[in-house]
Order: sequence, then structure tokens, then C-alpha cells
Amino acid sequence: MSAEATDDAALGRRRGLPRIDLLNLRRFGRTALLGPASRDRLPDAIEHIAKVHRGHHPGADLDVLRQAYVLAESSHRGQMRKSGEPYITHPLAVTLILAELGAETTTLTASLLHDTVEDTDVTLDQVGEQFGEEVRYLVDGVTKLEKVDYGAAAEPETFRKMLVATGNDVRVMSIKLADRLHNMRTLGVMRPEKQARIAKVTRDVLIPLAERLGVQALKTELEDLVFAILHPEEYARTRELLMEHAGRPDPLARVAEDVRAVLHEADIAAEVAVRPRHFVSVHRVRRKRGELTGFDLGRLLVQVAEDADCYAVLGELHTCFTPVITEFKDFIAVPKFNLYQSLHTAVASRDGHVAEVLIRTQQMHRVAEAGVVALGNPYAPPAGDHGAAARPDGERADPTRPGWLSRLLDWQRATPDPDAFWSSLRDDLAQDREITVFRADGGTLGLPAGASCVDAAYAQHGEAAHACIGARVNGRLAALGTVLHDGDTLQLLMARDAAASRPSPDWLDHARTPAARIAISRWLAAHPALPEGPAADARGLGRPASPGPTGDGRREAGVTADLPGASVRLAGCCTPVPPDAVTGFAVRGGAVTVHRAECPAVARMTAAGRSPVGVHWHAPESDRAAADYRVTLCAEAFSRPHLLADLTEAIAAEGVAVVAAAVEPPHEQRVRHTYTLQLPDPASLPTLMRAMRRVPGVYDVARRQLAEAART
Repeated sequence: MSAEATDDAALGRRRGLPRIDLLNLRRFGRTALLGPASRDRLPDAIEHIAKVHRGHHPGADLDVLRQAYVLAESSHRGQMRKSGEPYITHPLAVTLILAELGAETTTLTASLLHDTVEDTDVTLDQVGEQFGEEVRYLVDGVTKLEKVDYGAAAEPETFRKMLVATGNDVRVMSIKLADRLHNMRTLGVMRPEKQARIAKVTRDVLIPLAERLGVQALKTELEDLVFAILHPEEYARTRELLMEHAGRPDPLARVAEDVRAVLHEADIAAEVAVRPRHFVSVHRVRRKRGELTGFDLGRLLVQVAEDADCYAVLGELHTCFTPVITEFKDFIAVPKFNLYQSLHTAVASRDGHVAEVLIRTQQMHRVAEAGVVALGNPYAPPAGDHGAAARPDGERADPTRPGWLSRLLDWQRATPDPDAFWSSLRDDLAQDREITVFRADGGTLGLPAGASCVDAAYAQHGEAAHACIGARVNGRLAALGTVLHDGDTLQLLMARDAAASRPSPDWLDHARTPAARIAISRWLAAHPALPEGPAADARGLGRPASPGPTGDGRREAGVTADLPGASVRLAGCCTPVPPDAVTGFAVRGGAVTVHRAECPAVARMTAAGRSPVGVHWHAPESDRAAADYRVTLCAEAFSRPHLLADLTEAIAAEGVAVVAAAVEPPHEQRVRHTYTLQLPDPASLPTLMRAMRRVPGVYDVARRQLAEAART
């Protein structure tokens, strides 16, 4: 990337982190070459870092930063970067990036030392002895990340090794992201092919991680730098567009003045500023909207003191301006997965142009820019709590994103195939939009856009979701493959006997999240010998199982046929279950179909001269639960709202899977529901029928009449 392109990235940002330009690098270099300062004052090279750090943490102990700089400078002395600058300028620049984000002292100390163990004679034990175990832990994590081969963006092992090296501390990733940002800023000294390779890894791995950690200030600048390298033509067009508007009056400034006047009159203390879009954001908006105006090149940012003030500002804006209702989003009540909180809205100005508005508190703004970095040391125990930063199981707790990093580590351990792990994780990282689903018990689930009920089940229940047999979305019965939308209410229906439940291979077609795909795949890989019966094939997915043979042995579904070598299947017309009297008939393909003895199909085939085949239930009652049996029941009821959902819920409560369901049109306020069900144990049939009869409005439940079966 050329020096011009590197500098232009700042034009797109026009906010956030200050640039560490070549002048500053040379100043750092000259200061470093003069050697460390005396022990009673800070070295000149970190004076600016200390000033920025004190701005965020007034009571910070700067002596440890001085000690870290002295060790880093003496260790790296004589080493040079490819740009020709002393190497110490790199850890100084990385540390300044983190200081601007508000990182606490421990992170800055580790940042100054992050290359010492890798590139000098300093050992981890020396770091631990001088700076403590916390700094040692962080330096060790970053050192391991440096050893990860980022040779190709699609290498599955890259991300896996990165997770293992990081451990459970998000600060390791924060240092790595700042390290990559500074390297990207100075990438112009590299060959073009190496620039492209590094940019692709940054795009595929590190930018999505910055999004997950909520560090938007790093993410946006990394996006712009990658954009300039990988898409130079689009970058040039976007730069030209911004340069055209740079010399013109900003139309958003007029809207900002109107907003200030409205809020002043309402006696709401607020800061109103124009927040320009960065390069990639402008490029995306142009692709979406076509020709852009000055209103499209930025958004208004309103900052207030309290959460309640955010909603007061929203009320005033929607009262005094014309709101664009479709643009309203409340990320305060329902924060994003990466801690982001704001109110988003859009209003029409006096001349009819639409201006987008972000409303947040100052603390929300700090977190929106710096993510987990703005929260200080996430593992430090609260004041007065000498217990600690670890859970009873010994794992480091992550209060900033409970379970997020731990889940990734669990996934990589649970998936032996690195290609499968990478493919799942890259899909997940590529998701840039999240939906919020409200659980029936009052909680919420954050899921990627396009997630299904299968994903929600594994997000809520983990591997216990294997027992999920259905769902109700917004109060209505829904298949597990149903795609969820933002704001949906979800109730998952679980089988009573979780131990006897298993996921269906078809669920993989509907799973979008790594948690769901990996859990399902792991279970299926561990149980390859189990037959995939109709319950597994169709449970909750809204389609009936195939009526074909269930296997190739002589004994299937608890039935033995007196025909050597024949496979056996239970007839779908009369759905026999033990202890029904049964008879069989040979059909094409060498199979035997088993019917109830009174089934009209038996009379028809006998009349046609077909010879019956002897069949009998072979499994004793104690073993019948090991087989799956289908049965068709008809429920006669008075028509009323939600009857289907209530009946299905009663069926699910008995641990029975619904293979298919049909509802006839109501006649004289009466309705008939027909269910084909998968019984884990035929002995449970009477109990199931009693449970269905207890549903309000149901006056009879019986097995489907044989005469009706004959007509179908």
C-alpha cells in the first residue's frame, strides 16, 4: 500500500485514534537512541503515552510503565524495523493505540513488553518476577500468537492455534489487534504480494475478532486499510467522493444545530456532533443507495449522561422532526452481542433530507469505540472481593461476554477436523448482523441473522437440545427448521425422556451457528450405528418420514417375519403397534409390510389372492422402548383458538414426537385433528391418549378408524 493510501485512511475515519505518523515514529526513534531517562522521571519516549493513560485513569501508577519501557528499550536496542526505525517504536506505537482506547495499566505494561520474549533474550520468568503473573500471562499469550502461521487466510489451523494461544483472556486479543493495526499502518514498506496476503488474513480473522470484542475504533481503521490494499479501484472512487465533499459545507452540521436547539429548549443536556462515516462505510452505503449526498456521508451522534436521557432525546426528535420509523432500533434495551448500546433512528430535516442519528451515554460511547478494552481489567475481582477472577472449575471468567471465548475454545476442542471447525467458525465470524429472540421464560437469545429454531435450541440448552421435539414461535406451532426474526418470541418443546432423544441429521441443514452444527455432528459421529428412524428424520422439521423399509435385517421395528432374508416395515395406513394382532404381505423389493389384522388392506390383498406372511412381535415388553413405533390418532374437539398448539404441547410433554399433523376444516363448531406420532415405547400409548383427552375442548381421542385408513 502506498504512503498516500495509508494517509488517506485517516480521511475516511476523521475520528477515533490519533495516527502514529512517520514524524512521531522518528521522534520515538531518536528518543529511544538517547537511552532511558533517570529513575526519578518518565522517559521522554513514553511521556505522551503516560499523559493519555492518565486521561482515562487519573490514579494510574506510571512507575510500572517506566520499568517496562526501560526493559523493552534495552532489550530491543540495536534492532531495526524494515522501515528503518528503531524497533522500540513499534511497541511504543501499539501501547499508545491501547492507551487511547482506555486500556488499564496492566495491558499497557504487557503491550510494551509483547515482543521481548519473542525477539530478545528476556524470558517469561523474568517478566513474571519483575511485573507479576498477570503481565506474564498476557505476554505469554501474545508471544504464542506471534508464533501462529498467518500464511494463508483460509488455513484452518490458524484460527484454532490463535484461540488456544489466547487462552481465556480477551486482553491478549486486544494487544494483538493493536499490534496488527500498527503493522497495517506501516505496511507500505512490504512487497505488494505480502501486503495482500497480510490484508486477507486481517480481513478474514482479525477484523471479525475486533467486531466480536466491540473494538470499533480498531475495526473501522483496519477495514479501511484492508480496503485500500485489496480493492484499490473502489477505494480510489470512494476517496474521490469524499474529497469532492470535503470542501463543501456539511449539510449535517445544519441539522446538528437544529437538534441542539430542540434539546436545549427541552432542557436536556447533550453533546451533538457530526460523526463522519469511514471509507468502507461510505462504500457500503453507496452500493446500497446509489448516488450519495452529504447527508449520507455521516450520522449525528448525541451523547447524554443517563440512560433515561437517551429516551428523552428520542422523544424530542420524534416529536419535533419527522421520524423514519423503519430506521429505529433499540440497542440499549437489547444490547448487541459485542456490548454495543445505542438508540438508532433517522429523521427528516427541514428540506426533506433524511439524517441518521445515534443516541447514547458517554459510557456507551466509550464501550462502542473500545469494546472490552474500555472496561478495564475484566478479570479483576470487585472491590472488597478477594476471591477472584476464576470460576470454581478453574477457568477464567469473562464478565464482558459471558461464555463467548470459552465457547470458541470448547468448539475447537470438540471438533477434531480442523477444516470443519474453520468452515463453521468463518461462517459465524462473517455474520455482521444479530437478532434478538425472546424466550418464553423471560430471557433473551442473541443469534446471527438467519438462525433457526435449531440454533436457538442449542444456544439455550447446549447439548441437552438433542431432546428438542418442536417449537412455538410467537405462540404458534413451528417446525424446528423455521427461520427466526428479530423480536420473535420462542418456546422450545422438550421431550420428557431426554436420554432416549437424538438429533436428526436433517437438523444440520437448518443450523447456522457453530454451536448447533458442532454439537449435532459430534453426536451423529459418536452414534453411527443407530438407525435413523422417522422420529429422527422428521421430528420438528415439518415433513413426514418416508414409509419405506427401516432396515435390511429380518427383525425390524420389533417385528419378526417368517420369510428368510426379508426386511420388515410397519404399514402407514393402519400404524400397528404392540400388542396389536398383525399380519404381513410380501411386497416388491424383498420386504414385508406389516398391517393390523383388521386393516381393510388385509382383506383386499387376501381377496386378490395374495398369500399372507406370518409376522409377530418379537421383543419382550422390557425391550420395546428400544424400538420406534408410529401410530395415528384422531382427536375430536370443539373448535377454538390455539387448539393445535395445546394438543401438540400435550403430546410433546409425554415425550412423543409428531411426525405429521393434519387439521380438517371445522364443521358445526367441531374439528378433527389427525396426528402421526412416533412412540418411544408402545406401552405409553394409553397414557398419551389420556393426556390428549385432558386438553380443554377435546372430547374424544382414538386410533384412526380403519375405514378411513382404507380410503387413504
